[in-house]
Amino acid sequence: MTLHTLFVCKSCSAVLDHEEADDRAEGNQLLLKLLETQKNNSAYSSLNIESVGCLWTCVEKRSCVVSFICPQKYTYHFVDLTEENITELLEFSLLYQESKDGYVLPPKLPGKLRSHLLVRIPPTPEAIAHKMRLP
Repeated sequence: MTLHTLFVCKSCSAVLDHEEADDRAEGNQLLLKLLETQKNNSAYSSLNIESVGCLWTCVEKRSCVVSFICPQKYTYHFVDLTEENITELLEFSLLYQESKDGYVLPPKLPGKLRSHLLVRIPPTPEAIAHKMRLP
């Protein structure tokens, strides 16, 4: 089974500067708690939800960020999220996991999630070569 991970920045906050950001960052702490409540939901059981210290997006005045990552798939980085985006993130996670290469067509992004997408990063060439079983 392929490991799909949703990294949630635990130091992002819409109200704190990067230098001040820590576990007081309410925005992502709330996102993390709401997402973690889905761990027992069988629909999302194959999604690994992990908090990380910093995804370094707040320096660009972006807050409350997450990244979907899976080996040999596209990586998605969403910004400026609120608890209102939880359902959309979970819906996206299913589309992402079902996709062979992680590519989800922009019109397929749930709700307003498209406006929160900062970047989609393609798999590394090594991952693509491995996937195609090239030398």
